[in-house]
Amino acid sequence: MKPVKPIRKFTVRAVVPGALSALEELAGNLRWSWHEPTKRLFEHIDPELWRSSRRDPVAFLGEVDPARLEALAADGAYVEWAERERAGLREYLAEPRWFQSLGADAPRLVAYFSPEFGITAALPQYSGGLGILAGDHLKAASDLGVPLVGVGLFYKAGYFSQSISPDGWQQERYPVLDPDGLPLSVLRRPDGAPVQITLALPDDGSLHARVWKADVGRIPLLMLDTDIPANTDELRSVTDRLYGGGGEHRLLQELLLGIGGARAVRAFTELANLPAPDVFHMNEGHAGFLGLERIATHIAEGLSFAQALQVVRAGTVFTTHTPVAAGIDRFDHGLVERYLTSSLLPGVEPADAMALGVEPAADPATSAFNMAVMGLRLAQHANGVSKLHGEVSRRMFGDLWPGFDADDVPITSITNGVHAPTWTDPALLGLAEATLGTGDSEHADWQSGALSDGEFWTVKRRMRLQLVEEARRRLSAAWSEQHGGTQPPQWVARVLDPDTLTVGFARRVPTYKRLTLMLQDPDRLKTILTNPDRPVQFVIAGKAHPADDEGKRLIQQLVQFAQQPELRERIVFLPDYDMGMAELLYPGCDVWLNNPLRPLEACGTSGMKAAMNGALNLSILDGWWAEYAGDDYGWIIPSADAAGDAGERDALEAAALYDLLEHRVATRYYERDGDGVPVEWVRRVRRTLATLVPELGADRMVRQYVERLYRPAAEQAGRVEADGDRGARELAAFGGRVRKAWPGVHVTHVESGGVESPHVGDELRLRAYVELDGLAPDDVTVEVVYGRSRVDESIEGARRVALQPAVPDAAADTSGPRLYTGTVVLDRAGAFGYTVRVVPRHPLMLSAAEFGLVAVAG
Repeated sequence: MKPVKPIRKFTVRAVVPGALSALEELAGNLRWSWHEPTKRLFEHIDPELWRSSRRDPVAFLGEVDPARLEALAADGAYVEWAERERAGLREYLAEPRWFQSLGADAPRLVAYFSPEFGITAALPQYSGGLGILAGDHLKAASDLGVPLVGVGLFYKAGYFSQSISPDGWQQERYPVLDPDGLPLSVLRRPDGAPVQITLALPDDGSLHARVWKADVGRIPLLMLDTDIPANTDELRSVTDRLYGGGGEHRLLQELLLGIGGARAVRAFTELANLPAPDVFHMNEGHAGFLGLERIATHIAEGLSFAQALQVVRAGTVFTTHTPVAAGIDRFDHGLVERYLTSSLLPGVEPADAMALGVEPAADPATSAFNMAVMGLRLAQHANGVSKLHGEVSRRMFGDLWPGFDADDVPITSITNGVHAPTWTDPALLGLAEATLGTGDSEHADWQSGALSDGEFWTVKRRMRLQLVEEARRRLSAAWSEQHGGTQPPQWVARVLDPDTLTVGFARRVPTYKRLTLMLQDPDRLKTILTNPDRPVQFVIAGKAHPADDEGKRLIQQLVQFAQQPELRERIVFLPDYDMGMAELLYPGCDVWLNNPLRPLEACGTSGMKAAMNGALNLSILDGWWAEYAGDDYGWIIPSADAAGDAGERDALEAAALYDLLEHRVATRYYERDGDGVPVEWVRRVRRTLATLVPELGADRMVRQYVERLYRPAAEQAGRVEADGDRGARELAAFGGRVRKAWPGVHVTHVESGGVESPHVGDELRLRAYVELDGLAPDDVTVEVVYGRSRVDESIEGARRVALQPAVPDAAADTSGPRLYTGTVVLDRAGAFGYTVRVVPRHPLMLSAAEFGLVAVAG
């Protein structure tokens, strides 16, 4: 007999007794996802049900026996406890915090756009690191008091749930989410009508979206949803899945995120009586169309496209997370042209909009529309997500600033961080509270003598045991699902050992992250796993994109290796990696493995989360590890950059990984004192917690965004918008004039003297003749660029000294080249090289490379 299936499903919310109204208020704000005291309040109601509800208060309250709630409503002590937590939440939401100490020139509001947000497993709107980073950004902004609003989409089926077939192949399922059963509310107008965002589509069509709001502590998160009756069935599915569908489906999502998101922010700020954002932050290029919507708004206020572009650029921040060109969203030129109409963006000429996405040197009429290129052209402030990634990004996007060296490309870096209250295990927090006198594990004195090595190691074993039990539970459930509900075999209950060195590896599974590097020499790995004296065990998880068959093959290869009877208790692949699993996986590992192809890991924050939970890193020198690696924090896997091909490189780096595991990592781990404590290992872990972890926090990251990007962007926006957008008008006029004249700007001749036999301390005297083709001397900077000369004809460690006009402007002959002079002190020995260049100059330019115009002496 087939089970009866419902034709419609919805969530009925629990009726909580009035005395426990605090529970509903606490469940309605996602601060509970990182506030351990609030979670303990809910757990007290029914610990087992709390665990099975995946620690989601909204779902949990709907499952609790009403009689239990009535009993607690009559329990004065519990009611008082709940009221204390509610009072604490209200105080947290209202009190001044770090940002409120910055003064009046700080941004009034920042709008942060991202295609995904990883806040909690209960709100599955993320696929991987980009979304988790966005969630941590919102949480840290809340803790710091940063006035920020998040903007994204609500995906009815999220990303996907993963299972593994008996032969190891990834299978995807898309469980449908009911937003009414989530900690969300519809954004409504004062009359109760829901806010509706509308985008004009080709052929007189329209795309409509409602707006859900989640409260992430102090931060509102707006999420647009097209699954409403106002849309056709086809358009209702625009927000069906994260990163799903073909090119047109994805384009519609990104138009909705950017243009619709900007309109949602406008509606929200008006309803909440908030100022318009000073700063718009694009977390990757997916939201790039927001810049076009803002341009259209300023054109409606009387600006030209060029002037509106200057206003938009001044207050826009663009963060790139992509170290490879293949990772950038590109759309068919004709497809984008079909959608970017004057109906969608009134006042914006389609040709002007299309030009923003044309790749350098490509055919403007046919080339793919590049979202990252558009994002960089719309943002005067840009960054990569680690120091190394900043260097990679400056090279990767350097063609947008032709003629400039990579060091001149205006892309800085802010290294990602992770939100310690979210990712630190409660056992570690409890240890800090009990022995170190603080619940702030991120800044506790972990090297204090108040905490013994034995106490620390006992807690770390408990965290490892927690992972072992979770792995067995998940494998048992997966077995039963694969085998029609039959009981799993006995070996599943013996998987992993809480007293064995545990290595974790969990992340998305694109090929460059090299999930299967550890399988290069299967016999060598078997020997390491089954060593009778120093065994090692691996816990592995990760999802391949549904369209990535190569990534799925890597998972299959690893799963099949792990299925061998002699290995299946020592290496396990856990299906359906998500935030819920991650919160147990990081604390349970002793070592976190990361072996991407360098330099293709933009940051790699999973190793940061592991470090926060007392793990050491074993990693290629890439991403964040390239700037923070230290002997006490783990081990560096040497990169075989000189290898002849990819196969040789993998073989060499895998051999180095095996050697480190077998002879350095395992040896150190199993060195024990008389009480069974690995004293040197614990010393390194405690030093990691004390000195490395404070640098890895999202609070550090968000402070840097505020100080180095948000604040300068708000100040620049204020400058260009002052006095009726006078600065924007001047800068646009200047840009037009300079671009028109620039083909005639040349360094016609350079002379030098004073260094016939150069020594350190001598002065190089320079005379440069420059043709300005009608530009004024104040329109340009003429400068000597000098430094160590390299064999490839480049200048290493370039420095610059401005040259000055030899004749005052009033007396100069404007019909020919102008003479500029200056000197350079030779302050170091060795090969020396210099050149002279001309770049535009304007008080509102933030970088000499901004217009991508330079004339260099030939």
